[in-house]
Amino acid sequence: MIVLFPTYARRLSDGRWRARIEGMVTRPLPEKSHRRTLAVAVLRRLLDLDEGQLESEIFRHRAEAFLFQRVAGRRVIVGVGGRAVAAAQTDRSGHFRTEIDLDDGPRAPNAEPAAGRIACSAEAEADDEPPVGGPAAGVIDLIEPAGASVISDIDDTVKVTNVADHRELLRNTLLREFMAVPGMPEVFRGWRTAGTAFHYVSSSPWQLSPCLCGFLAAAGLPAGSMHLKLFRLKDSTPLRRLPSRKRSKRRVIEQIMADFPGRRFLLVGDSGERDPEVYAAVAKRRPAQVAGIAIRMVESRAPERKVRGRLAALGRKLPAGGLTVFESAEELAARHGLSNAFW
Repeated sequence: MIVLFPTYARRLSDGRWRARIEGMVTRPLPEKSHRRTLAVAVLRRLLDLDEGQLESEIFRHRAEAFLFQRVAGRRVIVGVGGRAVAAAQTDRSGHFRTEIDLDDGPRAPNAEPAAGRIACSAEAEADDEPPVGGPAAGVIDLIEPAGASVISDIDDTVKVTNVADHRELLRNTLLREFMAVPGMPEVFRGWRTAGTAFHYVSSSPWQLSPCLCGFLAAAGLPAGSMHLKLFRLKDSTPLRRLPSRKRSKRRVIEQIMADFPGRRFLLVGDSGERDPEVYAAVAKRRPAQVAGIAIRMVESRAPERKVRGRLAALGRKLPAGGLTVFESAEELAARHGLSNAFW
């Protein structure tokens, strides 16, 4: 199977666009394989699943995203508008990456008016064996050099995940329908209406990319480029490191900002992991580009008093008003709504 990750293109000085294309090539584990049997058994024990839950459509669909073999050394052809434009080769993890230059191409189906999106595709070379499934469809956001952008976390920022409770984290990831944080889709849609571009930078694994894209659409959250964690399932510890505290988002965020030096960014995250510290470090390095930081207060293993003290200390290191701490989407809208928008 080939999966293309939602990405973006930046405009070059000659008027063309340059897009960074990424994806994965995998093959499902055989139904009776030892690795599959062991991984499902460990998940069953971790989540205390009964037979009904094991057979549920949600669990089977989500778990299947992790029960795969990586396909290394496979050549992938990337196309735009029905025309092959680049080739890439998968590495040991089944991941591929390439850059393409293009003119304005066919718009993606159901593209949002403000998005400026075009369709792309990827497929394995015709003579490659064994087959890995049919072509994959993807989209590229065309983002102009100037304007407003949001870089947002996903888990516990726009999607209810409960990262602080590992059992609930796994259940919300594998057993339950994804749920939006109340009010956040409306705030994000307001920003999109005003022309804002979106980038979702999260510690969720790349394997969930199709599920998360479906969630964004179903919840009414704006589409955008997606930058997730390259996660390899270990049979003995499936999903224990989801998400990983050690995986810094800073490099990815700074790459996005470097690609768009003329844009202003609002960084949106939550207090449960390291978003505040990562965002503050980015703001210190790129103060002219960071319009503000907005952090949603969530339950964590630390006392609330300690968390608020940590956020207050970070806020004192930023320009006045540079850090907004909110509990409800209404509070976020009051600080960064359309009437006093950050752009």
